[in-house]
Amino acid sequence: MKALRGTLVWFRDDPSLTDAASAMCVETDGVVAMAEGRIVACGPATEVLPTLPPGVRPAHYPDTLILPGFIDAHTHYVQAEMIGSCGAQLLDWLTRYTFKAEQAFADPAHCADIAERFCDELLRHGTTTALTFCAVYPQSVEALFAESARRNMRLVAGKVLMDRHAPGDLTDTAQEGYDDSKALLERWHGRGRSLYAITPRYAGSSSSAQLELAGTLWREHPDAYLHSHLAESCAEVTWVGKLFPEARDYVDVYERYGLLGRRALYAHGIYLNDRELQRLAETETALVHCPTSNLFLGSGLFRLHATRQHGVPVALGTDIGAGTSYSLLQTMGAAYKIAQLHGQTFGAAHAYYTATLGAARALALDDRLGKLEPGYEADLVVLDPAATPALELRTARAECVEDRLFALMIMGDDRAVRATYIAGALAHDRDADTHTYSSARIGGVG
Repeated sequence: MKALRGTLVWFRDDPSLTDAASAMCVETDGVVAMAEGRIVACGPATEVLPTLPPGVRPAHYPDTLILPGFIDAHTHYVQAEMIGSCGAQLLDWLTRYTFKAEQAFADPAHCADIAERFCDELLRHGTTTALTFCAVYPQSVEALFAESARRNMRLVAGKVLMDRHAPGDLTDTAQEGYDDSKALLERWHGRGRSLYAITPRYAGSSSSAQLELAGTLWREHPDAYLHSHLAESCAEVTWVGKLFPEARDYVDVYERYGLLGRRALYAHGIYLNDRELQRLAETETALVHCPTSNLFLGSGLFRLHATRQHGVPVALGTDIGAGTSYSLLQTMGAAYKIAQLHGQTFGAAHAYYTATLGAARALALDDRLGKLEPGYEADLVVLDPAATPALELRTARAECVEDRLFALMIMGDDRAVRATYIAGALAHDRDADTHTYSSARIGGVG
């Protein structure tokens, strides 16, 4: 058994449905105890400490905030090398940078190298779960799952389906995409902490036959995930409308092929009408807000409040490599600024909920991720509100936990992540300037 001591913060519900005080749990001097990869006790130090077995001394993190690990609900591990590639909007950017970067993943050694670096970055930024695109090559999926399994991380990933409008060596066929995805899904989905996502890149890159087979595969394996892009730019929406003239709108394209529903997550969703948002809500299809990517590519400003008012589940994504940071803190800060441009707000309680329990709900994993409660998987992040001189100066004036959380999401980055725990094991220790990974799977988490 291991235990941590510090200020504990987590959410029991969505603050937009209640209020921050009711939704957010805070223990200013709390202890979370962990065994066999799960939380076994959590509460005030005065109550939990006497219950710990002899010899178990909590790792004490004074003046820190201990939260459930961050969940990145949309990213591309195969784009890790191209962050900050300048000078293009979405469709141009795909051709100029993305496809070239992803072609390198035909090499298994390159896949393994980037998978290791990608997982390092997730942990350094306090991200313990991610939903990520791989490349069209099956070896890109194998390498990532092998790496995440080595570290006992919970990742959701899948091979890209793309049979048109891309370089020839980056395309499959409808049948090849189905066969490769099915084999990978049956090999990895539910193996340890790995979960599989059926992954058409977006409607413009897949033929009707490929989308049809993606829907078939999902019906055959309804506990798998569906992960794609939706309505990211005006030019994309117009183009997809021309490719699928029989569909009433972009959401209808996916629905015609059975690609809406619980465990379906679509990145962006900037240009959606009320009918589309309503249909997403009715089918429990989630949207992933990727603010740093949307700003970087000039794609547009996501309507967070309108989306939530329709009842659509929303998570946050870094969208590496159009996104500009692995940090969910930076992502929350960018989401706040976009809300401000709409004349609305996105406060700390809403932001951290969306990056933890809200994302777990979007992934249908809220029975095991997103809370500091007994039975939940012991993936945690320890945040340091005084990580930099500027943060230390700012948070010295903070009057409450929510104010410290807000300062962190505006001013914080990887330096604010004091430690990251995966299934109860220390996976990143900022002050040790190293990563500590367990090569053996920790029992009890599957």
